[in-house]
Amino acid sequence: MQEVLPGVYHWTARHPRINAEVSSYWLDEDGVLIDPLVPPGEGLDWFAQRPTRPQAVLLSNRHHFREAARFGERFGCSIHCNRAGLHEFSRGEPVVGFEIGDSLPGGIVACELDAICPDDTALYLAGRWCLPTASCAAVRAGQEGLLGFVPDWLMDEPAATERALLAACERLLEELEFEHLLLAHGGPVVGNGRRLLEELVASGGRTAFEM
Repeated sequence: MQEVLPGVYHWTARHPRINAEVSSYWLDEDGVLIDPLVPPGEGLDWFAQRPTRPQAVLLSNRHHFREAARFGERFGCSIHCNRAGLHEFSRGEPVVGFEIGDSLPGGIVACELDAICPDDTALYLAGRWCLPTASCAAVRAGQEGLLGFVPDWLMDEPAATERALLAACERLLEELEFEHLLLAHGGPVVGNGRRLLEELVASGGRTAFEM
């Protein structure tokens, strides 16, 4: 568990389904979790001891539900996902849908990505950071390094999807002011997130896990 920005905590845990390390985030002041797995060392008890207990979980897409239900059961916090992804939750999961442009808990705004799947969402806190959903906008192979896209075999139509990914990244750069990127796959990019995203766009697209 590391405080990577004032009041913003990052940790990694192994995803039980894909068997890979993924990133999760906690906004301490507002009690907001983003794409959470339970941190393996601290567990749920760490959050119970914070000045603000968990109030809400935000999903950058439906596939990042991860262990959100454990937080909901323990703390009674709400779980929020882009409305376009609600069909994933057909077994009574208590997930609330939001629309692009909505203001979410913690003052975060839902911004459109819609590249690999319609519910891909960038979560944006004005002037500070932007979280592109890692499966569609930008990922890192590991905790450091350049940004890239997921491998072609994870895309239904790689050429068309990569064009959509580039367009989504360009839109983020044009519409939003930010310095940092908080990625769900790979470590956060603190201080030079905009520059690395600009480099990814200028490259015309590349695969993170082949660099």
